Amino acid sequence: MNAFIVELKNKPGQLARATESIAQKGINILGFSGATCGDSGSIVLLTNDEAATKRALGDAGFRPREVELVVASLANQPGSLATVARTLADAGVNIEAAVPTGMEGGNVSVAFATDNPSRARQVLGERVAVGAHR
Repeated sequence: MNAFIVELKNKPGQLARATESIAQKGINILGFSGATCGDSGSIVLLTNDEAATKRALGDAGFRPREVELVVASLANQPGSLATVARTLADAGVNIEAAVPTGMEGGNVSVAFATDNPSRARQVLGERVAVGAHR
């Protein structure tokens, strides 16, 4: 599973323009996250059609960066994200983005975009959701 990180200007309409370009192609957004800082920001998008998403965003003038995701199951309790973040940091893995993707029982599924997906899967071990990576 891959996601797209898209840089945006911090001004009205940027999120609308990016997501409209995807919606117009009939692509479903399954999850997203975003934030701004100063004059810029970024969004992370998970969709049901990665190839079409890349084309749609490119056609709209965006330069999406496609990144492989590692989906992990975290206990829905204080400190779970901190534990995973520390585990990845201690292994030298940089988290570029994180998107919650659902809940099951007492666990939250989180898709992590990192600079080293294979190492992230290795160090997270049993936390990695079965069948969630290529």
